[in-house]
Amino acid sequence: MAAVETTGSGARTIDWSSDEFKKRRSRRYAADRRLQYYGIAAIATALGLLAILITSLVMTGYTAFTQTMVSVQITLDDERIDRNDVFGANWRNIVRDAFKAATPGLETADERAYFAMFTNNAPFLVRDRVVADPRLVGTTVTFTIPMADPVDQLAKGQIDRSTPESQRRVSDQQIAWFDGLAQQGMISRPFNTGLFFNADSRFPELAGLAGAISGSFWALMVCFFISFPCGIAAAIYLEEFAPKNKLTDLIEVNINNLAAVPSVVFGLLALAVFIGWFNMPRSIPLVGGLALALMTLPTIIIVTRASLKSVPSSIREAALGIGASKHEVIMHHILPLAMPTILTGTIIGLAQALGETAPLLLIGMNAFITSPPAGILEPATALPTQIFIWADSPERGFVSRTSAAILVLLGFLITMNAIAIFLRQRFERRW
Repeated sequence: MAAVETTGSGARTIDWSSDEFKKRRSRRYAADRRLQYYGIAAIATALGLLAILITSLVMTGYTAFTQTMVSVQITLDDERIDRNDVFGANWRNIVRDAFKAATPGLETADERAYFAMFTNNAPFLVRDRVVADPRLVGTTVTFTIPMADPVDQLAKGQIDRSTPESQRRVSDQQIAWFDGLAQQGMISRPFNTGLFFNADSRFPELAGLAGAISGSFWALMVCFFISFPCGIAAAIYLEEFAPKNKLTDLIEVNINNLAAVPSVVFGLLALAVFIGWFNMPRSIPLVGGLALALMTLPTIIIVTRASLKSVPSSIREAALGIGASKHEVIMHHILPLAMPTILTGTIIGLAQALGETAPLLLIGMNAFITSPPAGILEPATALPTQIFIWADSPERGFVSRTSAAILVLLGFLITMNAIAIFLRQRFERRW
């Protein structure tokens, strides 16, 4: 096949079926294929690295979702417990007597090593249950109590029995006692509800994420109720009312720059302003939420402005044509149509704020909190800072709990992003 090409010097014939053009086509097609292969390789690499990350977290943290427990019958004798003064009873001796009854023939010299197999907070767990239900006094009740962290690791296979005793945290005698309790059917490994409903503790077998989840919830609520209305109001003003001059151009440039500022800068700002100038207490969700709001605000402004621009101008012109004021056009027509995209961007911004650690560390939301906060003015921690605390703990039992906490955080992030995707697909308008 031939074609005629006209040039300045005249016309010349081009043979598209010649070997020269076949080579050119082959090179172009090969370049296209290489580009596709590069894209596929990049996606495969990203998915592979993600799979490695998730797999390592699951392999390390899945054991934290179960807890080795011992079921022991404890006699709550009226002679040892005063119904009018439950806290005054010697709960330590009451619980230890029940433990000793489960292992007959226990020598006095071995009692310390034997009791070390059970969590140190066992007397307080029993006491708190009796305080919640005083009718238990005078009866024999079966209590399910967590085993200590070394024994828990032994039950989960993380401590090898064949390892020399000098290199194990569990002695041969403790292994024999544990096997004896297991033969009596007293050992179980139920789902570890304490991981979600217990507050932090210096004992790994009792540590949970309740305080961190509550702190993250209150901080995100503060962040949302401040950044969402302020971001929308600022975006509407800049997009619909602000004059186009150097001042507004400077504001827009700064907003775009703030969206890319590292989160630690916002933590320093919150530390200097809210805690340094306004003397707000450290470690409270109010300050944490304000810091996260400062970080999320530029994102919401940018998303809202883009959403307002995406609404066709014909809708605005039609509303103005029937006599609506500019305020009515924005509030009754433009903003409702742009709201699905705004909500999607807001949820993504909140998901990003949920995973931030640096701002919360700087304002002190990494304190040791033993009870979940009941409001925004009580000391609290958050999921990212709780992970930081556990990762820095020397106890081996916190290794699996750190990975489990990361999985819980990833679960919240995936849920929030899934909600954003659902809202985008459910309410998206195509013009």
